[in-house]
Amino acid sequence: MVGKKLIAILAVMVMIGSFAASDASAENTIKWKAQAFWSAAELPYKCFVEFCEKVKVLTGGRLEIKPYPADAVVPVFEMLDALENGVIQAANTAPAYWAGKEPAFAAICDLSAAWSEPWQVDAWFHYKGGMKLLEELYEPFGVYPVEVGLWGMESIPSKKPLRSVADLKGTKMRLPPGMCSSLFQKLGASVVVMPGGEAYSALDKGVVDATDWGTPSMNQCMGFFQVTKYFTYPGFHSMPIGDFVVGMKEWKKLPPDIQRILKTAAREWGIDTVERVATDDVRAVKEMAAQGITAVSWSEEELAKVRQVAVTVWDDYAQKSPKAKKVIDAKKAWLRDLGRIK
Repeated sequence: MVGKKLIAILAVMVMIGSFAASDASAENTIKWKAQAFWSAAELPYKCFVEFCEKVKVLTGGRLEIKPYPADAVVPVFEMLDALENGVIQAANTAPAYWAGKEPAFAAICDLSAAWSEPWQVDAWFHYKGGMKLLEELYEPFGVYPVEVGLWGMESIPSKKPLRSVADLKGTKMRLPPGMCSSLFQKLGASVVVMPGGEAYSALDKGVVDATDWGTPSMNQCMGFFQVTKYFTYPGFHSMPIGDFVVGMKEWKKLPPDIQRILKTAAREWGIDTVERVATDDVRAVKEMAAQGITAVSWSEEELAKVRQVAVTVWDDYAQKSPKAKKVIDAKKAWLRDLGRIK
C-alpha cells in the first residue's frame, strides 16, 4: 500500500516538474518580430519565412522569429529606425535603402554593371572583407548584420528589344534613384525615377518603355510581361544584395550557441534564395518563350562598353563620403582580381 502511494506521489511530482519546466521554457523563449522588404507573394519572402521557421527548430524553440512582409509593421524605408528603436528586432532589408543616411550603403548593396555571377558578390562579402565593412556601416545605427543574400542578376523588361548601348539612347526607362539611374543616363536613356509599385502602370500607359525591377521570374510575378514583349537575359546591370540584420542590443542578448545557429542558418538562407530564384527563372524563361516573349542577350563587346561607363559612375559616387570610397575601392580591387576591370 505504501509502495503504491509512493509511486503515485512520485508520478505527481514528475508531472508538476514537467509543467514547471514547460512554463520556464515558455518564459525563456526569445521572441522577435522581423520585417522583410519583399511582398508576401514573392519567392524571396517565402524563403525568408522558411528561414525563420528553421531557426525555431534549430534552437529547440528558444528563438522564435515572426516574419512580416513589406510595410506590415512599419513602412519599408523606416525599418532601420524601427530596428534602432526596438519596434522590430530583426529585418531582411536592402542596404541601399539607407543611402540617405550614409552613401556607402548604396555602394555596398550593389555596383551597377560590375558582376556577372552571384558567387563573385558572395565571395567578396565572405572572403574579401565585405562583411566587416557592412558591420562598420551599421554600427553607428545600433544594428548588427548577421548575413547577406542575393537573388541573382536583374533583368529589364521592355517594349522594344534592347541589344546594345545604341538601343538605350532615348529609351524611356523606369529606374530607382542612385548609381543605377546615373549609369543609364550616361548611356543615353531617358530616365524616369519612380517607385517600383508604379512601374506596371507606367509601362501600360506608355510613360516608360522599359523598367528595372528583378530577375525574369520576379518580373513575371509583377505582371510586366503582360505589357512588354522583351527582356534582357542574362541581365547585365544590377546584382544587389539583401541582408538579415538584428538590433545590436538584441544580438548581444543571445547566448553564443544561438548566435552561431543564427549565422549558420542565415548563410544557408542566402544560398537557398539565390538558387531557388535561379531555378524559378529557368521556368519563367521557358514559359515566356512559349508565349512569344523574347529574351535578349548582350554581347561581351557591348557589356564591356557598359562597364567602362559604369566605372566612371562608381568613381563619382566614391566622392560622396569616405566610407563610400572605402567600399568602392575594396570592390574594385576584387573586380581587378577577377579581370572584370583594369
